[in-house]
Amino acid sequence: MRPPRNGGRGRRPKPHYPKPASSLREIAMAAGRDAYQEVAWRQGTRKTKGNPSAAMTSKFAVFVVRPANRDIPRADDGTLPAKLLLVEWPDEANEPTDYWLSNLPADTPIDQLVDLAKIRWRIEHDYRELKTGLGLDHFEGRSWTGWNRHVTLVAIAQAFCTMVRLDPKQDAPA
Repeated sequence: MRPPRNGGRGRRPKPHYPKPASSLREIAMAAGRDAYQEVAWRQGTRKTKGNPSAAMTSKFAVFVVRPANRDIPRADDGTLPAKLLLVEWPDEANEPTDYWLSNLPADTPIDQLVDLAKIRWRIEHDYRELKTGLGLDHFEGRSWTGWNRHVTLVAIAQAFCTMVRLDPKQDAPA
């Protein structure tokens, strides 16, 4: 953090940016619906006449933005770091509904960004497996050390289960 320009006396200087700050909504709306493209991220379970393959799709756009904040470290030339903003604007919505900020490289394909943004089902599945199958919520001790050991062993068990599940060479269980 740079020292204040006034030698440490008085109020801290306010940041000065070349343009007024824009909200995420303003950035997303300014591009218009034509900037958004349809992306499918996985197969769902509800097949309909209009969607016989049950593909989960929506419209997305990616923008390069520079989040402004006093605590964000600047580059040597004083600029703020560029980030990717992924915005979802479904057909049935009047305005964008979801926003994700990413520090992935600027050439990351939109399909990969959407896959990562919509991975919530995987996280929920793993959490449910940790709680119900591996006993994450069964700890009844009172010490931090005991809790730490319990959580560590449960996490290792979950990593082992994931490795076994992903190993293509292993025979299926009988």
